[in-house]
Amino acid sequence: MKDLISIADLSPDQIKSIIESAVELKVGRAGEPPLRDKSMAMIFDKPSLRTRLSFEVGMTQLGGHAVYLAPADIGLGERETVHDSAVVISSMADVIIARVSSHQAVTELAANSKVPVINAMTDLEHPCQVLADLLTIYERFGRFEGLKLAYVGDANNNVTNSLVLAAGLLGMEIRVAAPAGYELASELASRNPAVQQSNDPRAAVTGADVVITDTWVSMGKETKRAERLKDLAPFQVNQELMALANDQAVFLHCLPAYRGKEVSPEVIDGPQSLVFAEAENRLHAQKALLLYLMA
Repeated sequence: MKDLISIADLSPDQIKSIIESAVELKVGRAGEPPLRDKSMAMIFDKPSLRTRLSFEVGMTQLGGHAVYLAPADIGLGERETVHDSAVVISSMADVIIARVSSHQAVTELAANSKVPVINAMTDLEHPCQVLADLLTIYERFGRFEGLKLAYVGDANNNVTNSLVLAAGLLGMEIRVAAPAGYELASELASRNPAVQQSNDPRAAVTGADVVITDTWVSMGKETKRAERLKDLAPFQVNQELMALANDQAVFLHCLPAYRGKEVSPEVIDGPQSLVFAEAENRLHAQKALLLYLMA
């Protein structure tokens, strides 16, 4: 495997290998930095705290160097074609990560790059976030098989898409609760026939081991803010909803979070919340991914 464009590019064994490597890296690994003198090109057309920081710090800790390319630096697909950008960048860098709007752009980058390309987020999938989620789940439960995941809120987004695919690969049950018009994209749902979709957050969360949500107003959807807040208000993850989950259930959110909107302060700042461990795990999971692709 050269690239990571979709979480489904990984087999179950590959996912488990990356997670186990991340656990080891989190403890610390002595010796020669494994990516010494290697360079990573970071293509961004959307800002991010966690994505940039985790990849840049991770590459430094592995002995390499990261080069941040802002929209004004590259103009991917506008000032220069994706094809030409891929050829030029891969002639100089050893790995490329791309956090861009278009999933097709990352696919085209990978098709024309001589070095690994990592999807650091597109409109369709967010595999790196889900690797961090999986690491967080594994640290808490020590397994994947048989766990019950519940996603509540706006399900038509990149994180949910990758979560549903990962759950199918790893033998986890996943229930998705969203209001009408916010359901999981049908094409992704069909790739995990075991996913359970409904408009009832209580049914989704009952008996769950992991409860997950995301912001209701993502970048690019600000013009529909009032409509979205109204439609999604019954899907807030609060203490009443969390009480329906298993006693040892945990809460995840990829951040940034908006307290009092998709999640109540009592939940995100409470004892069941692992959101900050989840955020830190972006660093460890992505270091393991870089080593896996560049070994």
